[in-house]
Amino acid sequence: MSDTSAIEDRPKSKRVGALRGLVPFLWPYRGLAGLAGLALILTAVVSLVLPLAVRRVVDGFNTAQVALLDKYFGAALAIAALLAVGTGLRYYFVTRLGERVVADIRRALFDRVLGMSPAFFERILTGEVLSRITTDTTLILSVIGSSVSIALRNLLILLGGLVLLFLTSAKLTGLVLLVVPAIIVPIIVLGRKLRRLSRENQDWIAASSGSASEALSSVQTVQAFTHEAATRGEFAEVTEKSFVSAKERIKTRAVMTVIVIFLVFAGVVGVLWIGARDVRGGAMSVGALIQFVIYAVMVAGAVGALSEIWGELQRAAGATERLVELLGTEDSVQDPLRPVALPRPVRGEIAFEDVTFRYPARPEASALNGVSLHVKPGETVALVGPSGAGKTTILQLLMRFYDPQSGRITLDGLALTDLARSDFRQFIALVPQDPVIFATSARENIRFGRLDATDAEVEAAAMAAAAHDFLTALPQGYDSYLGERGVMLSGGQKQRVAIARAILRDAPILLLDEATSALDAESERLVQAAVDKLAEGRTTLVVAHRLATVKRADRIVVFDQGRIVAQGTHDQLVAEDGLYARLARLQFTDGAH
Repeated sequence: MSDTSAIEDRPKSKRVGALRGLVPFLWPYRGLAGLAGLALILTAVVSLVLPLAVRRVVDGFNTAQVALLDKYFGAALAIAALLAVGTGLRYYFVTRLGERVVADIRRALFDRVLGMSPAFFERILTGEVLSRITTDTTLILSVIGSSVSIALRNLLILLGGLVLLFLTSAKLTGLVLLVVPAIIVPIIVLGRKLRRLSRENQDWIAASSGSASEALSSVQTVQAFTHEAATRGEFAEVTEKSFVSAKERIKTRAVMTVIVIFLVFAGVVGVLWIGARDVRGGAMSVGALIQFVIYAVMVAGAVGALSEIWGELQRAAGATERLVELLGTEDSVQDPLRPVALPRPVRGEIAFEDVTFRYPARPEASALNGVSLHVKPGETVALVGPSGAGKTTILQLLMRFYDPQSGRITLDGLALTDLARSDFRQFIALVPQDPVIFATSARENIRFGRLDATDAEVEAAAMAAAAHDFLTALPQGYDSYLGERGVMLSGGQKQRVAIARAILRDAPILLLDEATSALDAESERLVQAAVDKLAEGRTTLVVAHRLATVKRADRIVVFDQGRIVAQGTHDQLVAEDGLYARLARLQFTDGAH
């Protein structure tokens, strides 16, 4: 989705009716919405009553009764006070409703995306998801917290004003209504174009955000390959397209505003000219003409405001479509409707039964092809083979990040697809090839393995992972902030923090994906001892390129091109003189040099 063609191919906004997608979020707060509606109606009604008071005051100048004139002024002041209070209440209720609903939408989006399988993130950039959570929801906040209430208030003023215009002077109202069709046509015609441009603009903003997020998250690689100029160029291109799209939207909206406002006020001036002649002829009073003029201006202002707000609603409709689309995205990996409970205690028996799997991003190539593998409870099995042979894929399928196209995977005799993912994942500890370090303290990074762990347990896990010494040497020890993605640590230190996290989890199944790949010889020896101790009594799957780290495994399974080509102990596989023996000769010969 980061390339321009993907953006240009995306579906455009359909209609303002897309805002109906917000109803499920508004419904729980219908009471608050009702109060906002009452305040809105109050302000609209009071606004429509105000010109009547003005007429009474103006025509009251001709009366000799000073006391009556005082009452008119007093009534006008009371109406103004009521209008002020109603407007304040409307602002409070509507703004509070908008903030509450948008907070719920953001939370729902984050909850939804956080549970999506990795296949989802192969199709969409993280930056684009963040754009939807921030930019699109800000647009919706603007609509719920402002535009909708202003639109409804202006609609009430428009309808009420037209009725009162008719009651004030049917003749002049008829002339005003002649202008209405000329106003509605450009709103409809240009409104359609505006809706399309709004959706396009939001897509480009999301693409810009995605591009920036990707570049900044890989800034060292960009700099190392002196790719700054090209990356700046790519970002500038997407940002410029976003600006061009916004410029076109702004121009269309400006043209629509000019046409509508000119037609509205041209009609008002024409009507005033005729009304002034009626006053001179005695057909209506000065107060009645002023009342009519105020209503005409209110109606004209309402139409003008509605034409502007229409553009906002179009943009919000596009944003709502994108959010509803994200919330409604079907995940390729889903929990069963009635999950089976995993029996306790978990034994850790794992079986792959004739499993074939292709990654969604590479559907033409099989990562695994008819793989059958049985791991007994407490057994340590090493997975070895060339890069791309399918070793890490085994771990990803076991975590159920993906589902295989055929075959099945079981844990303690139960198919993973019959279990809730959160149920069985809590019994698995993972040390990934690229350890993830969060932008928090070292202590909290390790505690991520088990959130209820005590400080003493955290430090014991760090000691077991040979991480205690370097962590205590940090400026604030275990409470030192490690920076985004652990920039304060070396590769080997990150690996040891990740291992400490897995040790703290104390799960019956342990998955190690190149867990010692980033370590120096001394650290590797210390960590290998910790891992060996950790693996005791647990079912352990170890992915490794360094064969020295897997020699003590109960069984070594050799993968090549998505298939199991051999399995046995180190000595058995060396004696077979196959792929494993060749890899062993290469590594141990290199080590001799």
